[in-house]
Amino acid sequence: MKKLLLALTFVSTLSLSAQTGDASADSTDTGYNKWSLELNGGVNKPSKPFAENYFTATPSFFTADLGARYMFNNKVGIKFDIGYSRLQAKDNSIAPFTTHYYRADVQGVVNMGRVLNFETWTKRIGFLAHAGGGYGQFKSDDQEYTDRVGNFIIGLTGQFKLSNRVVITGDFTSMTDLFQNRTFDGTSRIHEQRGWEGGIFTGTIGLTVYLGRHEQHADWYIDTDKNKEEIDALKKRIGDLETYTNDTDKDGIMDGLDAEPNSKPGLAVDSKGRTIDLNGNGIPDELESYMNKTYGPGGTSNTNTNINNTPNNSALVKALINDGYVTCYFDLNKSTPTNVSTEGIDFILTYLRNNPTATVDIIGHADEVGRSAYNDKLSQARANNVKNTLVKAKVDPSRLNVVAAGEDASVDKDSAGARKLVRRVTFKVK
Repeated sequence: MKKLLLALTFVSTLSLSAQTGDASADSTDTGYNKWSLELNGGVNKPSKPFAENYFTATPSFFTADLGARYMFNNKVGIKFDIGYSRLQAKDNSIAPFTTHYYRADVQGVVNMGRVLNFETWTKRIGFLAHAGGGYGQFKSDDQEYTDRVGNFIIGLTGQFKLSNRVVITGDFTSMTDLFQNRTFDGTSRIHEQRGWEGGIFTGTIGLTVYLGRHEQHADWYIDTDKNKEEIDALKKRIGDLETYTNDTDKDGIMDGLDAEPNSKPGLAVDSKGRTIDLNGNGIPDELESYMNKTYGPGGTSNTNTNINNTPNNSALVKALINDGYVTCYFDLNKSTPTNVSTEGIDFILTYLRNNPTATVDIIGHADEVGRSAYNDKLSQARANNVKNTLVKAKVDPSRLNVVAAGEDASVDKDSAGARKLVRRVTFKVK
């Protein structure tokens, strides 16, 4: 009995190590679970040896088995299991007897379902073959003895998958004992040379529970699944590479390297895809150059050349303004534009003078530092300041609409540089 308890402890330890072992991935991760626990119960039929006129029922109740299995791959594995069978006299036996048979075995396992390609016709039915050997002992309630034997065991296990974690099994196993001293009824000794004497057949049904973090167990894992996973991973990498090398805004800079992936076509950009604004006044240099060439410093049209070397194109300028390429920036908690960014107001003024039917929304923004109510008022004050500047320049107030956009949450509020970019006024021409 002590050896049986040791075997139970051994199996429990294996099951715990399976759960912790499968919980961590390494470079040799196969993509499927390898450990399982198996519990089965059923009937038995001992064939020999018995003393004359001693019998057991066919079948005889009962047999139980507990095992832990590890699969080296999806076809071959090893199983450690312990079992118990009660051998009891049949009614017409010459005398009653009850014998208790205990065993512990190590067995190799072959996943015949994968070997025979069951996946070509079923995804739920499996088939295992197992064989090995170990230690057994039996004792009788009616006799004072303990017979210790070696055993050889071989069997077949059918599987029906209920889920990726649980399988119903049906098993048929044959055990043969080596060096058996007593008959199974316990009444007689075996006097002839002891060899492969005892024989017991068992039939059980049970449950297998799969352990591990993966979706599938090796019993059901198909090699093509891994190939598919590898192909899908390669496709994703190719797709990511194609996305990286795209040039959405056609500025000559790949999207993966483009800090401004939606810049307007025709505007010069730097090596990171950002619209060039060397003087930092919030207006792309090419757009500023275009306005100067088209309208001149005084705002009067003097050329038909623009940034695309095509006739005067106010629609393009309007689009650039509405996309935020013309901006006025403000210092922290200030409603007066920075000195250099007042050129953005001059730009809008020039546009409005040369497009007398156009109106414009003046949109004020603030960063996220401080209370929202305060930032709403600050964005309103910034927009009003720009409006007042344009009104002083003789722009009809009816053409100017102030919009307080409040806090701009589009940047990292913990970055001082990012917050500086959203303390601004932008414009939308209508």
